[in-house]
This record gives sequence, C-alpha cells and structure tokens, in this order.
Amino acid sequence: MAGDTQQATGTALGDTLTSWLSIYLKGIAMGTADSIPGVSGGTIAFITGIYERLITAITSVDPAAATLLLGITSGRGRQRLADRLIEMDVPFLVVLGTGVVTAVVAVSRFVYLALQEAPGATFAFFFGLIAASAIVLYEQLSLATPGRIAAAATGFVLAFLVSGVTAGADGIHALPVVFVAGSIAIVAMILPGVSGAFFLVLLGQYEYLTGTLTAFVDGIIAAAVGDRAVGSLLDPATTVVTFVAGAVVGLFTVAHAIRWALDHYRAATLSFLVSLMVGALRLPVIEMRDATATLSPESIAPLLLATVVGGGAVLVLDRYTDDLSY
Repeated sequence: MAGDTQQATGTALGDTLTSWLSIYLKGIAMGTADSIPGVSGGTIAFITGIYERLITAITSVDPAAATLLLGITSGRGRQRLADRLIEMDVPFLVVLGTGVVTAVVAVSRFVYLALQEAPGATFAFFFGLIAASAIVLYEQLSLATPGRIAAAATGFVLAFLVSGVTAGADGIHALPVVFVAGSIAIVAMILPGVSGAFFLVLLGQYEYLTGTLTAFVDGIIAAAVGDRAVGSLLDPATTVVTFVAGAVVGLFTVAHAIRWALDHYRAATLSFLVSLMVGALRLPVIEMRDATATLSPESIAPLLLATVVGGGAVLVLDRYTDDLSY
C-alpha cells in the first residue's frame, strides 16, 4: 500500500515537471517570436494553447497581494502567500517568462550580429516579415465606415513619418525613451498578430537594445570569470532594467488599453495597427538602400531572397493557424 502511494506521488511529480517543462518551452517559442519584427509572441501563445490562460493570469495579478509578504515570518503567513500566488497563477507566469527571457537573450545576440554583418539582408528579412504580417492581418479588416478609414489613415501616416525620422539615424536612447519603448513592445504578448520587436524597429531602438542586451550578458559572463569588473556592467544593466520596468508598467497599462480598444472598437483598432505596419515599411526600405552601395543584380538578389524568406515564414505560420481569430 505504501509502495502504491509512493508510486502515485512520483507520477504526480513527474506530471508536474513535464507540465512546467512544456510551459517553459512554449515561453521559448514566444520569446523567439517576440525577438523578431513581424512575428507576434501572442500568436505563438494562441498556437500553443496558452493565450487565454496568459491573459487571465496577467489580469489576475493584484499588487495588493504584496502586503502578504509582511507575514512570511510565520508558517501560516507563508502558506497564505503561496496560496495567493497560485490563485493568481504566478508560477505559470514565472516559468513562461523564464522561457521568454531565455529565447530573447539567445535570439537577440544572433540578430544583432546579423545587423552588424549584413544589415541590408537583415532589414530585407524584416521587410518580408512585416509586409506578410500586414497582408495576413488585412484579411481581418473592413474599412466600411469613415471612422475605420480615418483610423487606417492615421496609423499609416504616423508610422510613415516616424519611420522616416528613425531610419538611418542613431536615435535617442535616453532612459525615458527606453522605458516607453519597453511599455509599448510588451503588446506582443497581449495582441496576436502585432510584433513588439516591430515597434522597437519603428522607434529606432531595436538594434541599440539588442546590442545592449548582448553586451550586458557578455559582461555578466566576463565578471563571473573575473575578466571584467562588475562596475563595467552599470550602463548596460541600467538600460536593461529600465526596459524591463517599462515592460512591466506597459503590461498593466498599454496592454490593457489595447485590449479595451479591441473589445470596444475592434475594427478601427485593427485598421490602425495594420496601417501602422504598412507605413513602417518605409524604414527597412531606407535601411536597405543605405546598406547597398550600388544597385545591381548581384546586390539586389540577396535582398529579394531575404524578403521572400521572411514573408514566407509568416505565410507558412498563418497557413497552419487559419482557424485562429486575431
């Protein structure tokens, strides 16, 4: 009898570990998508079947629960805190978030290197991703009212103007700008179809932030093995923390505002967002032009190939998610 109980407990523990591993891997998939302009982590959450749970968990988080930390000195207080965290599904958010961060750190390093070594082809790849995403989302639109047309026109003009300013420029990377970028980029986890990395590209922060994250991780490794002083991490660490703080604030402000807009003015909101993506295509075009010294079949061919690969990736993804509603 005791052996049966022990076996049942072991099986339950195995099931729990398997479940958490599954959530972690889904977080990696989301983080990979969140790191690439044009692909939405929210879409990956839909595909993997955790979107509703994610939204429910985010909206269930209550800052007032922090008051329970005052009672952690007693066993009863710790139990109350644990019960409240489980009730809000915080363990799910932590495991999923760990997977997202793992992927973001790995993928951002690769993308940053690609931007340094082959900026033209990389931005051509981004162009394909963003253009295909706009095409996919366009199927959801209906510009049947003046309000929707106005929303679409506003989104296009806004993105066209902003992308003209940020393309080819060093950009402003002050901490308040990084904070705002983080609060806007977090929408990728909330809104299927729209990429948070896309907004970073539009705001001229993408290459800077991927480079800063890469430098931060390299600095941590170097400090751990004694090759660099911990103090040298201050600048990249400050930027990373500021971005994360913006993302946290955005999770409970910008993301909720967008969800409200979708619930009440879905067609107009989608019209604005899709047109925003179309207008922003100006930026990768400028970057491709600046990175191409001369126009010739030899220089254009890699750009066309990268564009096709990027667009094809989104279209293939959409092909297997036809039953999902953005």
